[in-house]
Amino acid sequence: MTQASPVSDFSFKDFARICHERVDAALEEFLPLGDDPTQLREAMRYSLFNGGKRVRPTLAYASALAINGQALSQQQDLLNRVACALESLHSYSLVHDDLPAMDDDDLRRGKPTCHIAFNEASAILAGDALQTLAFELLSDALDVKPETQIALIRHLAHASGVQGMVLGQAIDLAAVDKHIDLTQLETMHRHKTGALIRASVSMGAIAAGATDTQLAALDHYAAAIGLAFQVQDDILDVIADTETLGKQQGADIARNKPTYVALLGLDEARIKAQELHQQALAALVSFDTNADYLRALSAYIIERGN
Repeated sequence: MTQASPVSDFSFKDFARICHERVDAALEEFLPLGDDPTQLREAMRYSLFNGGKRVRPTLAYASALAINGQALSQQQDLLNRVACALESLHSYSLVHDDLPAMDDDDLRRGKPTCHIAFNEASAILAGDALQTLAFELLSDALDVKPETQIALIRHLAHASGVQGMVLGQAIDLAAVDKHIDLTQLETMHRHKTGALIRASVSMGAIAAGATDTQLAALDHYAAAIGLAFQVQDDILDVIADTETLGKQQGADIARNKPTYVALLGLDEARIKAQELHQQALAALVSFDTNADYLRALSAYIIERGN
């Protein structure tokens, strides 16, 4: 059994706040504004600090605690680097997804998207730099076993590239105005959204010294919540307003993009989200109370309003 977590007495809301503050402080340290004659750092920081919920860093911290209740203090620097790498990679993907050649969005989290706030070239370069920053953070980690460092870099690269998130985005763009079935939709989202969520869980666990058996169970959990996250996104695109979403409501419908709601209907999409939540909880049955934040995160994903 793992030791009790030093934050185990906190509610999930407090835990999420602590994780948010922790990754924000680390990002400030790793990417100060500094003396930059260009807009590059400003555009990078604009995209990093624009109101994101920090779900992926929180998953990494929670996963580490599920393995070792003392992980947040014992592996502080490494976990902060993992969290910041995940958020940097995620932010890069959003900057590029919003570009005119991709989803052509003007709003992100209620604010002008990076290419609107700056310009298209600055947004492309900011995304490029955020992507490479993610791997720089992991490769610069000190006092880490080489095999652990390589595993972290490999998981992030696998999740974000041609076998993961970028492939999912390519499938998404190719599916506009086309009919795809539920299996094809899930394949797309297991790559586009789910791959980085799975990496967030596995990387936090690897940093905390997880066994192969533990990693396998956590990957089942992460695969379920990765799909649940997208199902809830599709539901919110229908039921929430633009102000609440922080982006244009009904954007997927307007672009004739395939969604869970379009294929299943609203009520069945909600049932699907609940089923995935139960699958996630079942995957954690062998873990003790140190995994309660992961359990709470699964509930949060399908209950969130934006």
